[in-house]
Amino acid sequence: MRKYFYIACMLCAVSIASAQEINCTVTINSDQIEGSNKQVFETLKAGIQDYISQNRWTNMTYAEHEKIECSMLIVVNEVADNMYKCEMTLQSRRPVYGTTYSTPLLNFVDKSFNFTYQEFDRIEWQQNTFTTNLTAMLAYYCYLIIGHDQDSFQRLGGTPFFEACSEIVNVCQSASMDQSEQKGWLAFDSNRNRYALISNLLDESFKKYRNYYYEYHRLGLDEMSANVTNGRARIAEGMPVLKEAYRARPATYVINTFLDAKSQELVDIFRKGTDKEKKTVYEILTDIDPTRSTTYDQINN
Repeated sequence: MRKYFYIACMLCAVSIASAQEINCTVTINSDQIEGSNKQVFETLKAGIQDYISQNRWTNMTYAEHEKIECSMLIVVNEVADNMYKCEMTLQSRRPVYGTTYSTPLLNFVDKSFNFTYQEFDRIEWQQNTFTTNLTAMLAYYCYLIIGHDQDSFQRLGGTPFFEACSEIVNVCQSASMDQSEQKGWLAFDSNRNRYALISNLLDESFKKYRNYYYEYHRLGLDEMSANVTNGRARIAEGMPVLKEAYRARPATYVINTFLDAKSQELVDIFRKGTDKEKKTVYEILTDIDPTRSTTYDQINN
């Protein structure tokens, strides 16, 4: 195992006696699965929720009100021989300073959330070893959540947690698992998967984007409670970074994930902007994210 994977495992193994970092609401939709016995899904839901919310993922101290709020929706498409083929939507958010508003940090869809599970299987992390694909995916997403949260408060603050994600990817690529479980971890499986996202986040080429992510939240949104005009202007000034990253690599997943989370928020911010801000932001957004052009039209309404 590589050094960061050891770090990740040790962080997971810390006693859960003190406050944990993540407060996650888990929902499992099993409507597509026939049968009257739905108890297994309730058991699975409780196991996942406890795993995320009761483990301690860092050596930092979080007060109760500082816990990262997130939600996980798992849609079960197929169950056969204890193999669950699912789609998972993960959302996380953080409060904006001086307001009652919480800004979305992640709105991520994993279409290959596949794992083996039997009712009452223990969902737990075991130090220094790969146990199941389910626990590996959950650990990956916990570090992804924390990494985004830290990046929004400190320049490149999420790096140790993104490195932990990367080490989990490396371990899972060589682990023995079902072919359907391998989806999401492989380099050439898709350009919109777990591997692709963490590769983007740790790529030196995207440091400007991650610095902008910090500025967007700390110098933009958090500033708005004191001065809306200055906060909005700071967000607009940095928008060309998104265009640069997109132009360099049109298939860049990290920019897609940013806009998946922020598209409506950007509309709400700039519909009250200056004419210059509206023009600049609208042109950038419709250029790099044309599928949501109707949404961005609201900026000019």
